[in-house]
Amino acid sequence: MKNTLPLVSLFFSGLLWAEGEQNILFIAIDDLRPELGCYGGEEVLSPHIDQLAATGTVFNRAYCQVAVCGASRASLMTGLRPTWKRFVKYNTIADQDAPGVFTLPQELKQKGYHCISNGKIFHHKDDTAARSWSETPWKPEMKGSDYLHPKSKSMLLAKNKRGPVLEAPDVPDNAYPDGQIADKTIADLKRLAKQDKPFFMACGFMKPHLPFYAPKKYWDLYDRASLILADNQSLPKNAPEVLTGSREIQSYHNRGMEYNQEEWHRACLHGYYACVSYIDAQVGRLIKALENLGLRKNTLIILWGDHGWHLGEHAFWGKHNLMHLSSRSPLILSIPGGRKNQTCDRLVEFVDIYPTLLDLAGIIPQNQGLEGTSFKILLQRPRTLWKKAAFSHYGPAISAVTPKFNYVQYKSGEKMLFDLISDPDENINIAGDPKRKSTLNHHIKILRNGWTDALPPSVQK
Repeated sequence: MKNTLPLVSLFFSGLLWAEGEQNILFIAIDDLRPELGCYGGEEVLSPHIDQLAATGTVFNRAYCQVAVCGASRASLMTGLRPTWKRFVKYNTIADQDAPGVFTLPQELKQKGYHCISNGKIFHHKDDTAARSWSETPWKPEMKGSDYLHPKSKSMLLAKNKRGPVLEAPDVPDNAYPDGQIADKTIADLKRLAKQDKPFFMACGFMKPHLPFYAPKKYWDLYDRASLILADNQSLPKNAPEVLTGSREIQSYHNRGMEYNQEEWHRACLHGYYACVSYIDAQVGRLIKALENLGLRKNTLIILWGDHGWHLGEHAFWGKHNLMHLSSRSPLILSIPGGRKNQTCDRLVEFVDIYPTLLDLAGIIPQNQGLEGTSFKILLQRPRTLWKKAAFSHYGPAISAVTPKFNYVQYKSGEKMLFDLISDPDENINIAGDPKRKSTLNHHIKILRNGWTDALPPSVQK
């Protein structure tokens, strides 16, 4: 691939990108929480993502702006934060909530990148499509439920057309949509390798989102009986009544298991892990394709999950709240010439990804209303003094996560405050503790002052 863009001048151990090396592989994974080996996970088998992490930087404190799929993606792709009226729903359409706003791929497209969307990037594949992508966005044709077992199809519930919560047929990877997404992306990479312009390849995988279906070989990686279940399967102490979790998983057929009992918990945990390993294998296929095509040395890889997920903690299976497990998400960047096997514990937000990628590519954004901050410097100096807080919205609540606390405030006036140092699993709401009054007031002020006041001293808005 010939050089068509300016040289990026950031130095790490060597040049961040050498001349002519401007490709971006943008991997989005639905409902992936940081339950991976590179994040300290001890049960999930994620060797390919872990290998990717070893070639770059793992952000341990990355937070989405909305703990639901469509809204989180719309915020990230437009560089705008949610409000009470914008980026609210799971099926958010960016073009409706922020009509005409510049998108991340649109910025790159205008600077000469060939931009492709495969799988789930925006919630709706046609959202902002004409201005964002160089080709028509592609998703596998979803044939109703996409279950493969005839028995599974017979279990489809009449009221919502949803079937069993899990399925494990002995089929090849591309029998399911995510394998097909990997196939399509690899085919596109082969085609793009012959072109003389840089590319932005967005590849969005759909698992481990419900229902939990994956080829049998990924289920066989785990012994269901030995899986470790959450040990805090109840609401936090002093939790307000308004705190609820997702009921999405209850809309699927339980295959004869009793909801919320140990057998059901083990089956669902097994299913989530199997789906993560299935997606991990697809990530490995993409990276192998880059290597085989001679593109790996020329391509920045960014991998992110659109929000977190509860696996039985606090009696929740899903997202849809502002607990730490819902808002904290995986974020990994691997950059040619950049530092390897590095972790960063500074607070970063998904709204920061848009300006960061443009900064790394040496592009001044056309969107002058971006509400994120480039964290390029953290890739070089991960201990740089950074943001005081990360902010999220969901439903009737907003939150501010600081290095040591998670503060959640509801429209009704109810509050939650969790000490993430002494209580990392958020089992005790200390908002009403008189001894923590000053800490509570400090976080109320942080939330009231908003994101611009939480920026690092080195950043001017």
